[in-house]
Amino acid sequence: MTEQHEFDKDYWDRHWHQAHHERPDAMTGNLPHPYLARETGDLTPGTALEAGCGTGAEAVWLASHGWRVTAVDLASAALARAAERATTSGVSDRVRFVEADLTVWEPSTGFDLVTTHYAHPAMPQLAFYDRLAAWVAPGGTLLVVGHLHGSGTTGHDHHPPAEASVTLADITARLDRTGWEVTTAAEHHRTVTGPGGHENTLHDVVVRATRRS
Repeated sequence: MTEQHEFDKDYWDRHWHQAHHERPDAMTGNLPHPYLARETGDLTPGTALEAGCGTGAEAVWLASHGWRVTAVDLASAALARAAERATTSGVSDRVRFVEADLTVWEPSTGFDLVTTHYAHPAMPQLAFYDRLAAWVAPGGTLLVVGHLHGSGTTGHDHHPPAEASVTLADITARLDRTGWEVTTAAEHHRTVTGPGGHENTLHDVVVRATRRS
């Protein structure tokens, strides 16, 4: 039977503490997701929000490429590792780490770029994406990377419940064409090597959209 999770602070604190003890290298050695460079390389750096930043791979990559980053996560263990990574990479002055629950947290301003990579909140996934879209400034970019619904296992070694996985049509249908220009809408399948050298196939959905001014 598929194990179900409530993706709240207790769950993510347990997840990252377990990862720290079982796979300490993964806490600071994981690479940023490949879609980030592909989808943001042509953008002019400005302010960015990395929603559900985990141990900071994407936040540090963005800061290293000129962005001023707000990186938000609710797991203190992950944020501690992310801050270490930013310091080691020499970009700590360009990243502000915030420990907060993205289901209730509200930024004080919009961002030129809002990104999220596999973040699983304690709310329906599409409603979470709606929240993120609202934080994109006029002319800014939304980049969503998620688990494709019905695609099987994920990097967290479980089958995500329906609320944590989506279809491509799910996301693009939420972006009103009068307010958004969708520039990327794609499904990707890639193989990654996990703990113990085991290979996993990830089934991803990637959507990039620009808020019309």
